[in-house]
Amino acid sequence: MFLTHRSRQAEYTDAPDLPAEVVASNYLELARVNKLLMFAHPFQSHVVRWLGRGRCANLSILDLGAGDGSLGRELSGWAAKQGLQWRVTNVDKNPRALRLAPRGVNVIATVQSLPFADASFDLVIASQMTHHITEREDVTAHFREAWRVTRDAIYLCDIHRNPVSYVMLWVVLKVMRLSPLMLHDGLMSVKRGWRAAEWKALAREAGIPEVKVWFYFGSKLVLQARKR
Repeated sequence: MFLTHRSRQAEYTDAPDLPAEVVASNYLELARVNKLLMFAHPFQSHVVRWLGRGRCANLSILDLGAGDGSLGRELSGWAAKQGLQWRVTNVDKNPRALRLAPRGVNVIATVQSLPFADASFDLVIASQMTHHITEREDVTAHFREAWRVTRDAIYLCDIHRNPVSYVMLWVVLKVMRLSPLMLHDGLMSVKRGWRAAEWKALAREAGIPEVKVWFYFGSKLVLQARKR
């Protein structure tokens, strides 16, 4: 059945040797998609209600697979308008992507081996990043590392692999007239996306207790967990 199994085919924009100008162009196109699909909304709408406003008044946040740092900029700016102080550290393995966030706190690293001590951040987040990881053991390591370096909570968001999301995204990307490369990768991201049972199983393997996985408007999955 279509999309029953997760694709292992790589996305073109994940190639590690892309020139800097191509990386910059890709992120400009991605920014258009992210803005339309309100990529920051799951974090803005739920994190404060979940953790509590008092806990969120001053947060150190680690953004995994941050790319050009756009999510961190969006969240810290939004938080400031709410009277909150959120300080975001960006982690990505691609230095060309991080160079697009010159004013951010940027660290070049893989999400499977984070160069931080245990409990270094209040909150660890990721947005539409985990589907870029192919191997199951690497995803488990990513979850385990996220749990290790947080002192309070993790909140991970990614694409829900289902036919409705695939068709809806195809329509959106066609209307936006994105480049063929970005059209391919956008649809491939759904094929490489996740099912709730898969994330719950991976979280158990990573040693994360009492994890909650839920659907965000049917098109995304959110994984959240807090340390007691």
